[in-house]
Amino acid sequence: MEWTIIIAALIAFSGGGGLSYFLWDNALKKKKNKIIQEADAEGEVIKKDKILQAREKFLQLKSEHEKYINEKNSKIVNIENKLKQKETGLIQKKDELVKKQKELETSKKEVDVIRENLTAQIEVVDKKNEELETMHRQEVERLEAISGMSGEEAKAQLVESLKNEAKSEAMSFIQEIMDDARMTATKEAKKIVIKSIQRVATETAIENSVTIFHIESDEIKGRIIGREGRNIRALEAATGVEIIVDDTPEAIVLSAFDPVRREIARLALHQLVTDGRIHPARIEEVVNKVKKQVEEEIIETGKRTTIDLGIHGLHPELIRLIGKMKYRSSYGQNLLQHSRETANLCAIMATELGLNPKRAKRAGLLHDIGKVPDDEPELPHAVLGMKLAEKYKEKPDICNAIGAHHDETEMTTLLAPIVQVCDAISGARPGARREAVESYIKRLQDLESLALSYPGVMKTYAIQAGRELRVIVGSEKIGDKEAEELSYDIAKKIQDEMTYPGQIKITVIRETRAVNYAK
Repeated sequence: MEWTIIIAALIAFSGGGGLSYFLWDNALKKKKNKIIQEADAEGEVIKKDKILQAREKFLQLKSEHEKYINEKNSKIVNIENKLKQKETGLIQKKDELVKKQKELETSKKEVDVIRENLTAQIEVVDKKNEELETMHRQEVERLEAISGMSGEEAKAQLVESLKNEAKSEAMSFIQEIMDDARMTATKEAKKIVIKSIQRVATETAIENSVTIFHIESDEIKGRIIGREGRNIRALEAATGVEIIVDDTPEAIVLSAFDPVRREIARLALHQLVTDGRIHPARIEEVVNKVKKQVEEEIIETGKRTTIDLGIHGLHPELIRLIGKMKYRSSYGQNLLQHSRETANLCAIMATELGLNPKRAKRAGLLHDIGKVPDDEPELPHAVLGMKLAEKYKEKPDICNAIGAHHDETEMTTLLAPIVQVCDAISGARPGARREAVESYIKRLQDLESLALSYPGVMKTYAIQAGRELRVIVGSEKIGDKEAEELSYDIAKKIQDEMTYPGQIKITVIRETRAVNYAK
């Protein structure tokens, strides 16, 4: 509409003269005034909005400032309270220090008085000591003149007399202590040991250095030997076992000190004889295959043993060493069975004594791992087992129990004597081990010779398979007290110098015979 008016005015101006210009000028003024009014109105609106925004911002800043001021005031109040508390505490401490200082001054005065008194008393005592020394010297000189002996001679005689009397009383005292210990402790100790033994039962194995391989007929021996002995040489080279083919009917002897090698040779021979193909290439192939099978069997045996005993977290190499125990024996006793038996005994005894049965069982199972190493170091098996356990991150008490079960290292934990005792129980029980006749006879002879070396001993007899030694002494040479001393000395010497299973009882027999004739 506005543009229509403007255009009409332009047309009229161009063709209508002065009137048209006047109309157009009025229209422009109206338009100008309207635009100015609208701008003023819009400016007022914007001004009011800005004022409102400024007011809101001011109120917000004011609120935040008041909050900040309140927090600061609160902190200041807290700090003032803490300072007041500290000031109160310092005042109390100051009062206490002043009080203690006064007490110390009083104590110091008392100590000075006591010190003066002690000094005076010490002077008096010194004077009395000097008088006593003078009197003692005079008495000694008088006694020496009366007895005709010097002081040193009299002292030596007195010391010797007291020594003999003390030795006699000590032996009696030792005997009383031992009797009392037997009466009070033996009963409980036997109960614990018997309970432990009764709850464990294992088979007895025999140690061999040979294995007998049975065959169906002697014709197979020729095939095993091969042309010009090439098959048997290949077998011996591959297994490291000496194969003895002699006149023994339907049997071949496999001889080696390593039981794992003998087992590999036996299994390889069994497969070769069953298959029927026996030649050097086949022998080498079968032996390699059997070695892998035996190694797997060793690991499986170790795992099965640890699972049966409830022992977890062992290093894989320790599990393999446990499996190798199956093929090792000691004094006729299978090493794995002995270790299992010792582990169970340790757990039972630890339970009876109120200790940790799981740790005791772990130490008992691992105590002989030093007997089955892959190499052969020049170390006792207990020390080697301890080093292996340390290498594979076993606990220090387990390692100490392994290393100390034969007294090669010092016992530092209660597990060590338990493992030592249970190892002895497992090895010394009847039927557990066998001993060569020569070593058995030599041990008995050594026992008798050791007792005969003492003066006054007439005869000695080792009885009960060397578990008791009876010593007969001359009644005119040795008295009752000397007999007690002799039994103690012989027992201690046997304990220090000899190696034996279990314990040995020493019985000293002294008799007096009175003979008369009636005529």
